[in-house]
Amino acid sequence: MERLRIGVNALYLIPGGVGGTEIYLRGLLGALAEIDAVNRYFVFTNRETGRDLTPAAQNFTEVRQPVRASSRPRRILWEQTALPLWAAGLRLDAMLNPGFTAPLLAGCPQVTVFHDLQHLRHPEYFRWFDLPFWKFFLYWSAMVSRAVVANSESTASDLVKFYRLPESKVRVAPLGVDPVFFELAKRRQPQPFLLAVSTLHPHKNLDGLLRAFAEFRRERPDFRLVVCGLHGFFTGPLHRLRDSLGLRDAVDFPGWIPREELHELFAHAWAFVYPSLFEGFGIPVVEALAAGVPAACSNIEPMRGIAGDAAWQFDPRDPAAMVEALRKITGDETLRARLREAGPRRAAQFSWKATAEKTLEAVRSVC
Repeated sequence: MERLRIGVNALYLIPGGVGGTEIYLRGLLGALAEIDAVNRYFVFTNRETGRDLTPAAQNFTEVRQPVRASSRPRRILWEQTALPLWAAGLRLDAMLNPGFTAPLLAGCPQVTVFHDLQHLRHPEYFRWFDLPFWKFFLYWSAMVSRAVVANSESTASDLVKFYRLPESKVRVAPLGVDPVFFELAKRRQPQPFLLAVSTLHPHKNLDGLLRAFAEFRRERPDFRLVVCGLHGFFTGPLHRLRDSLGLRDAVDFPGWIPREELHELFAHAWAFVYPSLFEGFGIPVVEALAAGVPAACSNIEPMRGIAGDAAWQFDPRDPAAMVEALRKITGDETLRARLREAGPRRAAQFSWKATAEKTLEAVRSVC
């Protein structure tokens, strides 16, 4: 098999600043290094990336770029102008873009990964000044790429529907879960708190969760709620709602925390809840299942299909259903025992190795 020279456009990464797409990128690169010792990879990083992103494997090379992703206009300008020159200079056979956007004139075949099309499905969740960026660059990135990779069947359907892409151009590579979560299941020591892992954005429905938790806590005042995740642009309203509900001392928003600390929260959480109104995939749900944490999640796709009967599912727009879900996963010991057993079995269907294999297949298909 011919040895390929593959570029990986990681210019978007801001450690601790881009949410689940960071977990995805790190999981993907690590798995590519495990399954592929033949092809050469050139990982384009920025000034903020840090030295721990690029695998230490001999066929991986970091190509550091003098740009900061925290300035989106500058990052996009660099991606569109300088990155194609680097691609030509390195004689790349393909460019893999793991974070939605691609150089419009790359000079080599491209594969771009789409984690969702929320800006088209739910534009109401976006700030008005962000929408033009999302609409323009994601559309043209899909157009110029010879193949696109979706993280779920739901996202694949949206790519075909909204961008009128031929189905043959769309590949599905479901996301994975770090094996460390399966180890957590063996040493869990539950304490009376609920865990939610989510960026603080409107579509995550955390305001609905706060209201449900306030009602639930009238029955179970011993419980606390910990919501870990990037402080997005809905942070202020969520803090104010928490305080207005009298939950200041009962709900914590620690922000984006080191993975080791997050692992400890999974090891000690009594239960896990994920009330999102829209998702491209939902990595935290799979992590909770792998860790054997009794979990409840929204009954929306793709999470409905991902979790199956290994999580209690509820209508995220029904406050009473959410309260009942909290009661079930905290107090129904028969259900909790079943979910503890079913979670790891279900999560075992998802691995970063499988994600990497399907992604590499997509790259090879365009060369």
